[in-house]
Amino acid sequence: MSTQPHVYAADDPESALKYAIQHHGGDRVEIVEGVIQPLSPSWGHEKAANKLRRQIEPTADKLGCLAGSGNIDLPGSSNWYVPDVAFAPEHLMDGAPALLPDQTLLIIEVTSESNGDTDRIVKRRRYAEYGAPLYLLVDRQEGTCTLYSRPGRLGYTQVDGPHPFGTPVRLPEPFDLELDTSEL
Repeated sequence: MSTQPHVYAADDPESALKYAIQHHGGDRVEIVEGVIQPLSPSWGHEKAANKLRRQIEPTADKLGCLAGSGNIDLPGSSNWYVPDVAFAPEHLMDGAPALLPDQTLLIIEVTSESNGDTDRIVKRRRYAEYGAPLYLLVDRQEGTCTLYSRPGRLGYTQVDGPHPFGTPVRLPEPFDLELDTSEL
């Protein structure tokens, strides 16, 4: 039995590229500035993301939010991100193929040696440009956490850090909690 390929007529290259990565049937990938990048985080990477997620989830539950690593679309650009952890209102996740950065309450990215500059520079700039209110960068290579807030077209206008691992990091409203970074 042969399978027929799915034919998709896109009006523009952005739509075609984003459709292709959502329906390719292979490993998860993201698009960063038009380049398709496979996602294969190490266990150390996953540990750092999970430690933070567990600390934030009780507050997120009270806010009616869920945590996940679902797709984030940046319309009008050749970017389709898969953050390490994002917190967003639960009702926005019903059937949506992707959320927009400004629909999240917090995005966490954990750097890897292979793509640390993507998280430090490219994603930080793009998340701000698209209105993600809080961006927590966990830099495993530098051993620091930096919280970015007050997004604007030219980047985040408020920066808290970098703080060495072990220094508590305060998440502002709506979370209003202090993160323990000692085990990252």
